[in-house]
Order: sequence, then structure tokens, then C-alpha cells
Amino acid sequence: MSYLNHITSPTLLIDEQICRKNLQKMAEKAKRNGMKLVPHFKTAQSHVIGEWAKDYGIKEITVSSIKMAEYFCGHGWENIHIAFPFNPLEAKRLNRLAKNQSLSVQLINETTTQTLVDALENPVGFFIEIDAGYGRTGVQFSDFGKMEAILRTAKKSDKLKFRGFYLHAGHTYYEKDKEAVYDQTRAALGMLKAKYRSEYPNLITRTGDTPGCAVMENFGDIDEMGPGNFVFFDMMQVALGSCTREEVAVALAVPVVDIQKERGEILVHGGGVHLSKDYLPGPDGGKNFGEVVFLTENGWTIPKERSYLKSISQEHGLIKASSELLKRVKIGDLLGILPIHSCMTADCMESYMSIGGEVIDHAEGARQG
Repeated sequence: MSYLNHITSPTLLIDEQICRKNLQKMAEKAKRNGMKLVPHFKTAQSHVIGEWAKDYGIKEITVSSIKMAEYFCGHGWENIHIAFPFNPLEAKRLNRLAKNQSLSVQLINETTTQTLVDALENPVGFFIEIDAGYGRTGVQFSDFGKMEAILRTAKKSDKLKFRGFYLHAGHTYYEKDKEAVYDQTRAALGMLKAKYRSEYPNLITRTGDTPGCAVMENFGDIDEMGPGNFVFFDMMQVALGSCTREEVAVALAVPVVDIQKERGEILVHGGGVHLSKDYLPGPDGGKNFGEVVFLTENGWTIPKERSYLKSISQEHGLIKASSELLKRVKIGDLLGILPIHSCMTADCMESYMSIGGEVIDHAEGARQG
């Protein structure tokens, strides 16, 4: 029986073949550049997809919270890195988790470092997060006083081990000149490695944004890459030039509940609680909340004529339909929506269905179960 016969309400589909190709392509790029790939699993948040990643030599992962780290513990990862400025209120929780799992965290100030010095009874690694122009978080790449205060404080404990510097070049999401952004990234991490490697000969440098990791070929002497969204990609990444529509590995299946041919609109069951409310500017100056694809027995196909979600509310989605779509669709059919932001869509949906009709786990769904 086709997977389509199992769907009666919004369902997040995953194409394993596309996902595996994305994993393989990034793993090959990392190897080609002499780097280790440590993907950020805030996008997939799945044990099953984690096992797919292991097939491409991936042994360590990154997560965005200690809650997510807990979910992935005990599944054979050599290390799990929590890529968020560490929350000192979770120090005891981190210590308990570190008893049985190799972990690392990100530090950006002396106060949190001291909290870990006082709390840790089990070894934990740490990266100092560096800001080289993004402005969201991190120590300014030239603020050696703050870096050395963190390192000095960490030395008070034999449980807190310095691993290196982490830089998320998030401005590749809005800066057109990605090469210029990576000039900053390479320069900042290269300078820090040169300055500190005599004292810390094994220090690692890592960068982690999907737009940069997807298109750049010159990473200088950066040791590791940790992108996340590349596992699925999405329409935002298509717009940024990181991938093609054909490389997007997830699509939200939505039931058609009404058709207004005179207006060129199709109403579907699929809204903000399924896709989130991220959008791109539409071709007519409006908003685009997702691109329509045709679902097939083997996945989905890209229409010749473009249709997109022009508006969404909590449960409703209104499609601006092409003439091709209006001719093919009827009430009760299923359509696919390529999401604008796949990380948020996956988090909203809390599970996946494979093209073979199998349910695939997601961390949020597992916590509910």
C-alpha cells in the first residue's frame, strides 16, 4: 500500500535518498578539505537519521540544548557538543549527563566558566565561541582579555578541558558576499589558532553555517565544520543559493479542503502549527510560506508552473495556484509543501513519515510519547 494511503492530516514526509545524498555530499566536502564533519542535529533531531549519518563516517554531532543532548546520549556518539552559550542553571544536569557521555559546551564569559568549575565532577570539554561579525553571541575575536579570563578560570578544575574555538558565521544568511564573510572567518580562527596553539597544541577550530559550508571551497586551516540545515535543506537555502529545489529532503503533505478556481486559490489543511510562520518575499511583493510540489508513489516532483502558499493561519494555508495545479487537483487530494525553514517545520511536526510509509522519530515527539 502506498504511503499516500496512510495520510489524512498534515504529515511531514522525508525522502531518505535525498537526505542521504545531502549527508554524503557534505561528508565528501569535509574530507576533500581535510576537515571533520560534526553536523548540527537541531535540524533532524532523529536517532534514525543519526544512524544514516554514521554510514558516512560521522562520529560526533552538535545539538542546541542539554535537553537535546540527553535525547542523543547512549546512541554511540563519540562526543555531543552543545552549541549554545552554556546556561549556568543547568550545570548539575550537565554533570550528571557527563558521567556516561563525552560532552562539550560553549563558553562566552568567566562567570559561567566558574560555575562549571564549581559544579563538575565529570570531565566536560569546552569551546570558546567567537563573534567575527555576526553580532548574535560570542567573544569578539580580538578580545583576548576575555578569552584568557575564561581559560584562566577553567584551569582551576581538572574536569573542564579546553577544546578550541567555535565560530558560527551566521551572517552568510543575509550577506550576499559569502567569500568576504569567510575571509573574516578564516582570518579570525587562523589568528586564534596561531596565538594559542603553543599552549594548547591540540586545539580545534570549527565553523558551522549551512550557506557557507554548502558553497565555499576554501576553508583555510579550519579543522571542523558543523552545519545543520544541509541535512534537509529548505526554500530559504534555495533562495540563498545553497541548494536546488531537488535537494530539499522534506515536504509537508497537506489535504486539499477547498478550491476557488475563479480566484486561483486552493485551501489546504496546513498552517503555522505545522510549518511555522517563516516566509520569503513573494514574487508579487507578498509572502511565500512554502512551495507546492506534486506527491507521487516515489516521493514528489517539482511542477513546471510555480504555486506557493500565499498566506497561513494556525491550521489554514491558502495556495496561490498556477493553471497547471488548478487543472490537476481536486478536493480531497494531497499536495506537498517544501518548507521555508525545515528546522522549524520538523520541530512543529515532531515526527516524519518515510516514502515507504514508516514513522521516523523526532526528539520532540519522543518526549511526548
